[in-house]
Amino acid sequence: MTSETLPLPIESRWQVRFFTIWIGQAFSMFGSSLVQFALVWWITQTVGTATALTIATLVGFVPQVILGPVAGALVDRWNRRLVMMVSDSIIALCVLALAFLFSNGVAQIWHIYVLMFIRSACGAFQWPAMQASTSLMVPKEQLTRVGGMNQTLQGLMGVLAPPAGALLIGVIPMQSVLLIDVVTAAIAVGCLFFVSIPQPEKKAADPADMRNKPSLLQDMREGLHFVANWRAMFIIILISMLLNFVLTPAGSLMPLLVKQHFSGGATQLATLEAALGIAIIAGGILLSTWGGFKRRMLTSVIGVIGIGIGFLVVGLAPAHLFSMAVVGMGVLGLGQVLANGAVIAIFQTLIPHHMQGRVMSLVGSAAMLMTPLSLAIAGPVSDYIGLRVWYWIGGSVCVLVGIAMFFMRPVMNIETDARPEVSIDK
Repeated sequence: MTSETLPLPIESRWQVRFFTIWIGQAFSMFGSSLVQFALVWWITQTVGTATALTIATLVGFVPQVILGPVAGALVDRWNRRLVMMVSDSIIALCVLALAFLFSNGVAQIWHIYVLMFIRSACGAFQWPAMQASTSLMVPKEQLTRVGGMNQTLQGLMGVLAPPAGALLIGVIPMQSVLLIDVVTAAIAVGCLFFVSIPQPEKKAADPADMRNKPSLLQDMREGLHFVANWRAMFIIILISMLLNFVLTPAGSLMPLLVKQHFSGGATQLATLEAALGIAIIAGGILLSTWGGFKRRMLTSVIGVIGIGIGFLVVGLAPAHLFSMAVVGMGVLGLGQVLANGAVIAIFQTLIPHHMQGRVMSLVGSAAMLMTPLSLAIAGPVSDYIGLRVWYWIGGSVCVLVGIAMFFMRPVMNIETDARPEVSIDK
């Protein structure tokens, strides 16, 4: 059985619809980033171990790894606008419950872990829904620039949310900080409520048998077939798995690096995250105006090398040279924009519209598959041998992998080489 997607024209005034949704999601992202900073610092101050922080990161990854393939297939079947609205609403309700626990003085660390778990589970649906919807609302020639704008937005969150979180947790109770996330989520839902999102239109291969609709399992199998038979994407997934394995622990241990190595506090942690954010803003503006190299994978590979250099600089910074770590975070942020913005634009351009939900979810889930193992190892090992080792190893591996990618023909030619057939016998 085969399926076919009808082409959907993108309206000339696409900016109004897209940016209404984009602005709502920006508010939601700000609230989430602010609360995430506050909760991570609460764990750092209350428990203060690498294991506790890695568990917090772990519970934020596991749901997306497990749910990703199913969530992506469901996103392709369901109304993507409703998926995003329900996801934001569930997160808001859970944050409201945690605020109630804090207000009564009974909040415990496992309550925070539960919230992070639920937030991640909702994200497994929300992220592919937004990414798949973007390619239906934005012209193909503008996708890289929109990717740059998304990176700029992420950078703004990195600049604004940590200092705001550091300030707020010092002047108002935690439950009041949490309520900010509830309000921003309501704004995002409100924007989605008044704006429609186009859906990919399908027509059955056999018009005489409209009941012969593929099952959820068949949709998942089609997505797996597409990914497994696209050599370039398969290699990129393997590379992402390796890089996530060595880099994710370094990111999750940043609060402890600030506290133990640099003898800093929430202000210093916010400074590092602000440096990352400023660099992401600068890189996002650069990418959104420049658009990257014509060969977009070249932009992404240069970004991978930049990420590795940034981690190395942070890890090599002496305790008395905090400014060196700030510079390293800046290099890391610029590399992150180039790597992620370009490769997401490639996927949005090349993956068929009606498969983007499941394929993007599969890519994300596979990339994060090794992360739980690395986090489980990183916490106890870092408590025993020190924090900086993860920055040295992760940065070195990232640079070497980036250099090696220049010599991987399928990866560098992903935009010109043939892709696998979309449909399979089911």
